[in-house]
Amino acid sequence: MTTTGTGTAPASTVDDRARRTAPAIVRWVKTRAAWILVLNIALVALFTALSPQHVFWSVANGQALMLGMSQALMLALGLAMMLGAGIFDLSLGANLVLSSVVGALVMRSFQTTPGDATSYPDPVLAISVGLLACVATGLVFGLVNGLLIAVGGINSLIATLGTLGIGTGIAYLLSGGTDVGSLPPALQTNIGLKTIGPLPVPAILAGLIFAALWFTVRYTRFGMRVQAIGSSRPSAERAGIRVRSYLITLALLGGALAGLAGFIDLSRFGSTAIAGHANDALGAVTAAVIGGTLLEGGYISITGTLWGAALAIILQSGLVLLGVSSFWQLIVVGAVLLIAVLLDRFASLRRSRRTTP
Repeated sequence: MTTTGTGTAPASTVDDRARRTAPAIVRWVKTRAAWILVLNIALVALFTALSPQHVFWSVANGQALMLGMSQALMLALGLAMMLGAGIFDLSLGANLVLSSVVGALVMRSFQTTPGDATSYPDPVLAISVGLLACVATGLVFGLVNGLLIAVGGINSLIATLGTLGIGTGIAYLLSGGTDVGSLPPALQTNIGLKTIGPLPVPAILAGLIFAALWFTVRYTRFGMRVQAIGSSRPSAERAGIRVRSYLITLALLGGALAGLAGFIDLSRFGSTAIAGHANDALGAVTAAVIGGTLLEGGYISITGTLWGAALAIILQSGLVLLGVSSFWQLIVVGAVLLIAVLLDRFASLRRSRRTTP
């Protein structure tokens, strides 16, 4: 073995401890997602102990939690992807409501006797077309948002605040201000309330979407570029990334997921729930941000979003079982969002201090 004249140590003896990384389990324990999962487990144990006859820990309540979480997760995943690129969407709840209204009206158009839920000559066709109508409405809603943000140059908060009002107003006009019912009974029995083993069908669908987006963010060029746009849009443009196209695509994705969530809403209740989604955007933001997705863009945590969505649903369901007023539920969810934003802010300050010489 030889050494250089400068006295440099042989290559084989160079200390490479700085190159070593901690085991995967150690790195995972340090993530926000891991701590939110631990908190979820603690809350389940707490609500089980406090609920009458421990009903919180039951198959029926678990299935109800998964049903509620399926919709919340779809909205939160769409928002997390948009936050990764540095844009926002306040209109998710309005998109869900409008999509469900359009889908319900389309399904009712297949009735042979108006208002009679048993008068569908082909329920499968009616449900299939209703699903397409929900997703198509969500896509159109998302496209409008994307064009306003990417082409019109309007701040995403302002743009989606405007479309929130417009979408809600159109939904009320189309429905006459009342919920649209008399939908095919098979919509609930074969989709909304159907289980495969212990798992509700909507929860399985949400799980597949979660897996697809997790893979996209972790292993694809699309996921990498979305986060690059959120880190620095000018730099992304200089690198040749078509920022406008990506922003429109993300808005379309969020819109499609909101439309699909609207269809799931119909399948759960057998009618629209126009007044039941005023706080959907709040829940989606809470789930994404507390799960570790950065508000300022540049980082997406799909796994954290999953546990964040579970946290919001567990809190709401547990408080209901304990007989806590719905007003307090809003306060708790709002407080959790503020805590998430503070954690996000502290993490951002720590990162800036590490990079500052």
